[in-house]
Amino acid sequence: MLEIKTLTKSFQSGSGARRVILDELSLSVQDGESVAIVGPSGSGKTTLLNMLGALDRPDRGDVLLNGESVFSKNEKQLAEFRNRSIGFVFQLHHLLPQLNLMENILLPVVAQQSAVDAASRERAEKLTRKLGITGLQNQRPGQLSGGECQRTAVARALINQPRILLADEPTGALDQQSSTQLADLLLQLNREENTSLIVVTHSMALASKMDKIYQLENGKLQLTEA
Repeated sequence: MLEIKTLTKSFQSGSGARRVILDELSLSVQDGESVAIVGPSGSGKTTLLNMLGALDRPDRGDVLLNGESVFSKNEKQLAEFRNRSIGFVFQLHHLLPQLNLMENILLPVVAQQSAVDAASRERAEKLTRKLGITGLQNQRPGQLSGGECQRTAVARALINQPRILLADEPTGALDQQSSTQLADLLLQLNREENTSLIVVTHSMALASKMDKIYQLENGKLQLTEA
């Protein structure tokens, strides 16, 4: 289970005043649960996601995974935590253009071990089948469609079997058909992998597919009707 405890984050504005973006947020996400976070631009949705993924530190509060504090870890431990326990999917896929599809998927494996083992390669093949991108393993990002690139990014995020999948506007750069297909695939994988899915989105069509929807506004989270 993922727990957010009184998470607070502020930034200094150009005038020198501090603006509170996240104001003592608390939230629990169960294993295998899907959650959408919606809210106006600038409300702090991406800031919250970055702290859940240990990419940024709060002013106060903590994030706990199965009761273990994330921010009590040193930088080396945090890097390992991000690689093993968290999967990230962004609005732009961030695939490396010089690598082919399979090489991009296996990047998180290479980051933690010197060589790709047979089990990791088998899992990568399995994910490409689930995501409908088999037969494209040798293609580079420039040869793929936007939807294919985003599916590749999802496979990369899941390759190390993370406990949590964080998605920041994952369908924002896709057309309606590709957006619907990717949303359905994310939820299918959420169920099959028992991975907690937390999605930041402006799309209510995507948010409505999740188990719960939270509105983030004025630094506070409010549960809405899913």
